[in-house]
Amino acid sequence: MVVKSSERRAEVAGVAVRGMPEIPRLDQQLCFALYSAVNRVTRAYRPVLAALGLTYPQYLAMLALWERSPRTVGALGDALDLDSGTLTPLLKRLEKQNMVVRRRDPGDERRVIVDLTEAGRALRARAAEVPASLACKIALPPLELMELRDRVHRFTDHLADDPGDALPSCEPKLAAAGATRR
Repeated sequence: MVVKSSERRAEVAGVAVRGMPEIPRLDQQLCFALYSAVNRVTRAYRPVLAALGLTYPQYLAMLALWERSPRTVGALGDALDLDSGTLTPLLKRLEKQNMVVRRRDPGDERRVIVDLTEAGRALRARAAEVPASLACKIALPPLELMELRDRVHRFTDHLADDPGDALPSCEPKLAAAGATRR
């Protein structure tokens, strides 16, 4: 049987060829592929980061601070795509481990500045081995990994900023499907 391109688009979009809406199988869902990949990557990092005394989110925060420190909590949240309600407990734990210090900005008491301690700076040398350790756990050539990273960045850049917003091109489809917009 020959599948027409319009039928293929309908199948990918999760719409049955005969016009009846259909939910794609779990293995056809992009969201599940991303979710599953993130879970596996996080599990792969766990033993490597445990040797450093860090969780995966703490490692990401330290990476951002090794790139540029000091930073405000807001700037760090922007870099990590996290809100302050999620970031603050993470920073408190890093502070208890003597990796960072937090202090009020003397120029604007509403802002909190995060800086690395000597122990936090020293950890960078040990953490330099983390990417190579992870690369050994992934059976893909480095070039493919870099291409995947770039594609994921491009994908992320094309997501609507507000999860409640749909892209303008999707409005008629969502309305026809009975979805409401906030």
